[in-house]
Amino acid sequence: MHLDHKKIVEKYKSYNIVVDEAKIKKAIEFAVKYHSIQQRESGAPYYSHPLEVAEIIAEMRLDTDSIVTAILHDTIEDTDLTLEEIEQNFGKDVAKLVDGVTKLTKIKFHEDNARQAENFRKLLIALSDDIRVLLIKLADRLHNMRTIDFINNREKKKKIALETLELYAPLAERIGMQQIKTELQDICFGILNPDIRESIVLRFKTIERESGQDKLIPQIIDELQKTLGGQGLKAEVSGRRKTPYSTWMKMKQKNISIEQLSDIIAFRIVVDNVENCYRALGIIHTSYKMIPDNFQDFISTPKNNGYQSLHTVIIGPLLQKVEIQIRTYKMHDIAELGVAAHWRYKQGQDESVDTTQYVWIRELLSILEQNNDPETFLQNTKLAMYYDQVFCFTPKGKLIALPKGATTVDFAYMVHSDIGNKCVGAKVNGKIAPLKTQLVNGDQVEIITSKHSTVSLSWEKFVVTGKAKGEIQKVIQKQLKGQHIKLGKTIISKVLKANKIEEENKAIKAACKFFSKTPDELFFAVGEGTITREEVVKLVIPKKSRLSSTLSLLKFAKKSSFRSEDENVIPIKGLIPGMAMHYAKCCHPLPGDKIVGIVHTGSGITIHTSDCEMLNNFASMPEKILDLTWDNNKSNIPFISRIKVLLLNEPESLATLAGEIAKNGGNITNFKILSRNSNYFELIFDIEVKSLAHIEVIINALRIKEAIQYADRDKN
Repeated sequence: MHLDHKKIVEKYKSYNIVVDEAKIKKAIEFAVKYHSIQQRESGAPYYSHPLEVAEIIAEMRLDTDSIVTAILHDTIEDTDLTLEEIEQNFGKDVAKLVDGVTKLTKIKFHEDNARQAENFRKLLIALSDDIRVLLIKLADRLHNMRTIDFINNREKKKKIALETLELYAPLAERIGMQQIKTELQDICFGILNPDIRESIVLRFKTIERESGQDKLIPQIIDELQKTLGGQGLKAEVSGRRKTPYSTWMKMKQKNISIEQLSDIIAFRIVVDNVENCYRALGIIHTSYKMIPDNFQDFISTPKNNGYQSLHTVIIGPLLQKVEIQIRTYKMHDIAELGVAAHWRYKQGQDESVDTTQYVWIRELLSILEQNNDPETFLQNTKLAMYYDQVFCFTPKGKLIALPKGATTVDFAYMVHSDIGNKCVGAKVNGKIAPLKTQLVNGDQVEIITSKHSTVSLSWEKFVVTGKAKGEIQKVIQKQLKGQHIKLGKTIISKVLKANKIEEENKAIKAACKFFSKTPDELFFAVGEGTITREEVVKLVIPKKSRLSSTLSLLKFAKKSSFRSEDENVIPIKGLIPGMAMHYAKCCHPLPGDKIVGIVHTGSGITIHTSDCEMLNNFASMPEKILDLTWDNNKSNIPFISRIKVLLLNEPESLATLAGEIAKNGGNITNFKILSRNSNYFELIFDIEVKSLAHIEVIINALRIKEAIQYADRDKN
């Protein structure tokens, strides 16, 4: 490999007048020296990797120290070079950045959920110090993903891809690194769902061939250019097709086929100033028909990551429905490079980027403080990273940015946690509205509070922000703790009475001493199920009485023979130990669904999805409803899910459907034809799957197929 530092330096010089060429050259010499005997899985010398990362950093337009850090980012972990030596040769700033990137590299996410969550806490805390650490880490991850095909272990590749898709891609999006986010998502999509990606690409080609879309894009660009130029407006117009991954996500969100998507192709108009952005918008809207409810102004109300553009959808040239983005050149830089673009516009100022301007980081750190449970924290932070925004106002005119789909309760918690906890009602644009009302851009929201109000468990079902979910869970946990204590106390009392233990207090005291717990802690543990009644029985009841105790327990719990031998196979948290458990056939709950349990005297607990219509029958009996969650660390037993399909009445359509289910790991156990005519079959299928995510993969794979007009879960 030709080790010429000038390639990196020239990239850097293209946007920065001052460059420490000697420092970069020296860093490359260090990388070559200390990585000399190491090789990548491709067989290339290891030092090729940090040099490629440095080129990506140069493209981000960061400072010299960031480029040097990229070149040296693996030396501390993988070589004999010390942090002290880096500081002596390259300065304190580089040493600090290398140390930060090294600490992030040590954070391994593809582990169990609890450890993954704890590691993500560490990552966020690291970001709060210097966001350049994340930028270098993203560049490192991007190059590793570009070369991931050299890894032969399929499972290892999938773990890395999943980690990248769930954490690094959304992190890139939240700091505005659109290019990196898009590339990471597409690479991961090809690894995790290669068949689906290939199907989408093939459908794109078919649509292009049938509609002439490949020739359409340059034609529309030319027409838009002429329209704007005819009004004396100088603008740069470009067009592109949406990526397979973004197309797939929109298909999932909207539950539609590729053909029904209106924005497969998008066009960008770039002008020299803000005034001309609105002028371009006026020309476009007066020249072509605008599609109502599709206009968004992110210039006057930027996204949290600094993104600014005007978005609109029109019936454009050649009568095609197209999406158009209008922005300035500076906005375009920030849209593509996010926080990294700020370096270009801060020349002559302090080069550090103030991470406090990123509200989302503060929000995530706030969630961190609210959640002691690492898994809950991880889930809520993922929610906080993935969202499109709506902008609403308080009665005093304060702007509140919320995720798309947010409700009045989300709004209340975003204003203040106490406002959310005391929320009893809301006014939207001066009118009383239900708490689960989804807000839209421009809504003015007034929250009605009461000091006597209590948080409702039902709120968790419709709120979408991580902050609201975290606060609600915090309050609910306190409420549940009291319920668990009450239940545990009742269980122990009944067991002792059934075995004629008269000195109840003495027995409880002995149990507390053995488990090193206070009485309330003991009751809570028994009520929650972390200490079983059998353990308490063994401790306080003589051996000769244990048989009668066991019989009493069986009677008390109304236990059936179902799962009597091994409760550990039950992948659900929150069940009453010893009680029989069944999955409802009305809604077919899957791991990943929000679930509740209904206690039936004599037959045990039936598990339903939280949106099952059957729960309406128990609205007046809240004492029979248990709040449950899936335990991801337990069973891998298959679950039955039911899907409804509308299939073209053509030869091999059914075979295509069955083949696609099998290809994606599903096993058909039963099916029924609901109706049939000359054009379509309507069928329902019972399929063995592993989880909610698994059935969603199958459904989305089916939706791509031309022979399948409709596919979705059936919960009736």
